[in-house]
Amino acid sequence: MQATVRSFDPVTRSGTVFLDDGTVLEFGTPAFDAGPLRLLRSGQRVRLAMADDEITYITLSTFPLPA
Repeated sequence: MQATVRSFDPVTRSGTVFLDDGTVLEFGTPAFDAGPLRLLRSGQRVRLAMADDEITYITLSTFPLPA
C-alpha cells in the first residue's frame, strides 16, 4: 500500500500519513525503525506494510517491502 507523509517527528520517529483515499493513519516508532530510513519529509511518497489495521513497516515508495 502507498501513502503520502503528512507529518513526521524525528525525535519520536513517529508520524502520520495520508492514504490515497484521504484517510489519515498514524505510525509509531516500531514501524519506522523496522525500515531503512533515517528521516521523512511531509509530502514524500511511502510504501507501507500493515497488519491488523496497524502500520508495521514504512519505507520510501521506491524501496521494496520486506518479503
